[in-house]
Amino acid sequence: MNYLKIIISFIALSAMVACQKDYLERYPLDTVSEGVFFNQVSDMKIYMNQFYNRGNFPIVEYNTRADLSSDINMTDATINTRLRGTNTINSGGNFDYTDIRAVNYFLENYKKCDADFETYKQYVGEAYFFRAFFYFGELKMFGGVPWIPFVLKTTSPELYSAREPRNVIADNIIADLDTAAMYLSADKTNGCSRINKWIALLYQSRVALYEGTWEKYHNGTAFGVSNAQPAKYFNKAAEAASAVMNSGLYDVYSTGKPESDYFDFFGLRDYSSNKEVLFWVQTSVALNITTPSTLYHLQFPEQHGLTKSLADSYLCKDGVPIATSPLFKGYANIVDETTDRDPRFKQTIFTPDAVWYNNNGKITYWSECYAKLFTTAGLTPPTGYTRRKSYNPNVAYHSQSGEEAPSILFRYAEVLLNYAEAKAELGTITQGDIDISIKKLRNRVGMPNLTLAGIPTDPNWDFPTLSPVINEIRRERKIELCLENLRLDDIMRWAAADELIIGKRPKGATKSQFTKKPSYPADEKGFIDVFQVAMPNGWQFNPGRDYLYPVSESQIVLNPNLTQNPGWE
Repeated sequence: MNYLKIIISFIALSAMVACQKDYLERYPLDTVSEGVFFNQVSDMKIYMNQFYNRGNFPIVEYNTRADLSSDINMTDATINTRLRGTNTINSGGNFDYTDIRAVNYFLENYKKCDADFETYKQYVGEAYFFRAFFYFGELKMFGGVPWIPFVLKTTSPELYSAREPRNVIADNIIADLDTAAMYLSADKTNGCSRINKWIALLYQSRVALYEGTWEKYHNGTAFGVSNAQPAKYFNKAAEAASAVMNSGLYDVYSTGKPESDYFDFFGLRDYSSNKEVLFWVQTSVALNITTPSTLYHLQFPEQHGLTKSLADSYLCKDGVPIATSPLFKGYANIVDETTDRDPRFKQTIFTPDAVWYNNNGKITYWSECYAKLFTTAGLTPPTGYTRRKSYNPNVAYHSQSGEEAPSILFRYAEVLLNYAEAKAELGTITQGDIDISIKKLRNRVGMPNLTLAGIPTDPNWDFPTLSPVINEIRRERKIELCLENLRLDDIMRWAAADELIIGKRPKGATKSQFTKKPSYPADEKGFIDVFQVAMPNGWQFNPGRDYLYPVSESQIVLNPNLTQNPGWE
């Protein structure tokens, strides 16, 4: 029987046979396990291939939607229900063990292969990585969940397992990633075929930093853990990030053009040999592997806009915040606002001098669009701040149906930021640590280094009760990683809804600068205020409830050993 057909049948049948009486029950497939599969190395590879496009791995979506559930990107089409505080008891869905069970099935059967373990340990490493990946998704949504490291049967008592504390789940995820790193290839590879050791370590630094900051900043609340040990996780995050940094395989992409390197990096078509990218999704129109309308939607920014919160975060070129720098030119228009600012501002948000489209050498500049904003269908970014990051005006294939726009999943910049933040949270960060992390990112765009001995005070720091270095590392993370789907995770793990969400509304640029005035109201200072009427009191995120999703009532009925998350009882 064709092995690929077996796998396709296995995936389809796994989805169909979910037991109605319990959320964890899945029936094993004898047709796969009885001496037919897992006997050859090729079986391992075929089986693991399925996970490269399951459970949001890879994450390929419209770029305009990235970080939409946060304070830096917004749409006027809807108001995020979680931030608004209007989620209901059934908003979170169910614990999803489909992918976890499929990985467990592999881990219970791969030893049937008689080949030398060295010939297939890569696929075992992938299994441990993907189990960690899928469990981390559950941890972020629900906190503690049942830990099931094997395939459940209909008679398994673990069908009615209670939830483990969140730190137990985090420890198990980190342990899986340790195992993954031990077995996965240490080669850099092309970054788009199979994951490697360094991706597992990057991801481990992400998980450990998430849990460490969660335990620190949620300590003493209903979302905290008993005997919190944030330092343990910060040390692990720094250790994992440091291992990637010391590998010598990766670095920050730069061609010596600070005015364009950050923007150009995200518009590349191929990252096979790129020194900053650890993993990416390759696309090809010829092979019918495309992304849906990515460049098209960035070319025509309908209903999506970046926020004043993001725009205000960019320092001036002297390394000083806009509140105190003499270089800040004010908000009269987008040209003034971006003048003498961190070059990443203009490389993330469109300005009139940017190329909008290059049609066989015929250049159209964004100035033409800027003059038509709010007058032409497709040119109505609600905030006036229009995303430029990830755009490429030189690629002719802009389509609503599908186009070649590769997606970066993991890049070295995150490693550097995870390292710096972990060291800062430990209270052990040195100027040397800054120089091997933050300095690299600032060098790319020609910004002054962050100097620990002389951090300029910002009267508008987002977190005035925290140290200057933590504020500045969080700022660096906000602008460097913006629109890469990490911002909401940061807000949740920092317990930062009080500072960034509650009572606030996403604002835009000054309304008066546009030839055609937007229909949206302006606030008392003249900034576009899209939700002034719909949300007069701002987001009403409930800090005693909304940091986690509810466990659905149906699951608790099916398994009385499950408990509900705080605030949803």
